[in-house]
Amino acid sequence: MTTNDLTKRQQAVLKFIRAFVQSEGRSPTLAEIAKGVGSSAVSTIHKHVQHLMEKGFLVRSHGKGNNLVVESDGQGTGSSSPAGRNEGPSGGRPEPTPVVRIFPFCGDVAAGSPILPESRAIPIEVPNSIHRQREELFVLRVRGESMIDDAILDGDLVVLQRKGEYRNGDRVVALIDQEEVTLKEFRRDTEGVWLIPHNPELKSQCYHPQRIDIQGVLVGVMRSC
Repeated sequence: MTTNDLTKRQQAVLKFIRAFVQSEGRSPTLAEIAKGVGSSAVSTIHKHVQHLMEKGFLVRSHGKGNNLVVESDGQGTGSSSPAGRNEGPSGGRPEPTPVVRIFPFCGDVAAGSPILPESRAIPIEVPNSIHRQREELFVLRVRGESMIDDAILDGDLVVLQRKGEYRNGDRVVALIDQEEVTLKEFRRDTEGVWLIPHNPELKSQCYHPQRIDIQGVLVGVMRSC
């Protein structure tokens, strides 16, 4: 697949992201993309970005900032070996790799709603491009638009990994006062633990460390249906 297979709007979005990354050294926010291509609908830009990811022109780094990365060859996926298969060590018969794995869906990330216990969770499929053979993953549904500049919108499914230590800049699901669950950027300093939204209309809040229990760190996002 080449850029000629994209719609004109998708081509414009891809071109803007590529130029922005080259000039600024970081991924643009959805709002910056919308402004750059002359659109007023951030939710529409989110859909274009998701389509570009599905077609292989963009990928998420799954790193500290979960940034968008433009594929270096500028081409989509699906041109070489069959999806979901790896070639054997001597170039013989391809060895199948799991395309999806099953992980627990534990409910919504919403203020005032604790995470559903895993014993009551619903199994859900997570694609290999996200789970990457990681363990201790679980899935939540996002409610609200506090992370809209990270291309995470209301209704999206987020995949998280339980771990003991969290670094500044990680996107985490935090339990506040054993009552309220929220998805935010995590930062710790001498004042306490900061939970930082990625929505210009919302403010960051600082908490005493004893009030915060980190439930998991973000490793991927699945588009809502």
